[in-house]
Amino acid sequence: MRAILEVVLLALNLYVWILIVSAVFSWLVAFNVVNMRNQFVATIGEFLYRITEPVLAPIRNMMPNLGGIDLSPVVLILLIYLIQRIIELYILPNVF
Repeated sequence: MRAILEVVLLALNLYVWILIVSAVFSWLVAFNVVNMRNQFVATIGEFLYRITEPVLAPIRNMMPNLGGIDLSPVVLILLIYLIQRIIELYILPNVF
């Protein structure tokens, strides 16, 4: 059981990094630094969108409109850190 919890913690940590990469990538696209007509760049953007959007969309629907500022990745990262701390402090010590 402990190994499963360690894998869950690792997957949550990996997803946080994917969220950060997705946010930076969206900034690069918005400021026209990367060319979305390049097939490789478009593939990376599509992958990041498909892996983060199902989780970010419900958070965006619950948050108020902030005029173009998207804070949903920050909220999700904070929720993931909360889940990680709960696992580390309360669940993991009670598992043999």
